[in-house]
Parts: sequence; structure tokens; C-alpha cells
Amino acid sequence: MTFSILSVCTGNICRSPVAELLIASELESLSTVKVSSAGTGALVGSGIPDQAQQLAATAGLDPSGHVARQYDMAMLREADLIVAMAREHRRIVVETFPGAMRRSFTLRELARIAAIAEPSLPDAVRGAGASSADEGMRAAVALASTLRGTVPPPASPDEFDIVDPYRRSDETYRRSFEELAPAARRVATFLRTAADIAVAS
Repeated sequence: MTFSILSVCTGNICRSPVAELLIASELESLSTVKVSSAGTGALVGSGIPDQAQQLAATAGLDPSGHVARQYDMAMLREADLIVAMAREHRRIVVETFPGAMRRSFTLRELARIAAIAEPSLPDAVRGAGASSADEGMRAAVALASTLRGTVPPPASPDEFDIVDPYRRSDETYRRSFEELAPAARRVATFLRTAADIAVAS
């Protein structure tokens, strides 16, 4: 089966598509993973701004083919994991589809949980009876959900969010990318580890 990841921001032109590309790049060897993105107020049909394209290129990514799209209920129902770029996006997702609550996180929130949760992954994956990559990743998401609220919070709740760089300075684009990239890689590593444990079981 496919493990589906949906990345969500506002316009679907800066943060969420870059997160989509980073996570997809990190997980590209897992054929069962599908990564996509959408916006809560998407600039439908638009591409990624030049500043974001340039930063993505530094990570070896090519976002030139991206076309912004609006999220819908079908995307939320399909997603095994929803990574929001800010708390407001997660709130909108959960208000739209309450069933997504346990599999929706801000990207930085999930990265923070993953750093604490990874030692518990072997027991969580095996306890779930996971024997394939997608089942292992679902077990990882379930583990993260159970740990939400138990991981020490950041100094400021704003650290759960990735700053929105749209129509702002080059420095803000850099700051946004520097917040986003390590979190996306950390989440991808968490999922990959769970997938590897399941396949090896």
C-alpha cells in the first residue's frame, strides 16, 4: 500500500512545496511513499517564487514544475500524515476534517517529537505488527501522536511554526528555509527508520 504525506501551508508556493520536495527526496528510495502539497488559501496555478527556487536548488531540488493547488477533503482523508507549516494550518485542517487530528502535526512539532520518539520506534513498530514500509511509517505516526503533549515544549510556541516568507525579504526566505529544511529531514529520517524496522522484522 501507499503511505501518503501531505504538506500544507497558505499559498502552496513557498513553504509546503519545498517541504514536499525535501521529504520526497529523502524518501525517494521507498517506492510506497507519495508526497504532495496544497494550500489553505492557495494561489492556484502559481509557481514557486524565485527566492524559494534558489534556496531549494542549494539542496539539490528542482521546484520549477510546481503548480499551486487548494487543499480539499479528499486529500485530507487520503493522507497518512499531514505536516502543516504553522499551527494555523493544522487548525484549519483539523477543523475541516476532525478525523485527521491524530495524524496532523506542524512540521517542526513532529521533528521535535521524532527526536525524542526514535528510541521507542522498534517496540512501536513491532507492537503494531508492521511488516512493510508503509505499515512501519503508520506506526511511527501513531507513536508520535501518543507522545504529543509529553515532549517538552519550545521556549516560544512560535517555534512550532515556519515563518512565512511570501513577499518578504531575501533574508526572511533564508530564515524560512533554515527552519524548514532540518525539520523536513528529521521527519523523513524518523519515517525511514520506522520503515526499515518494519521491513527487517
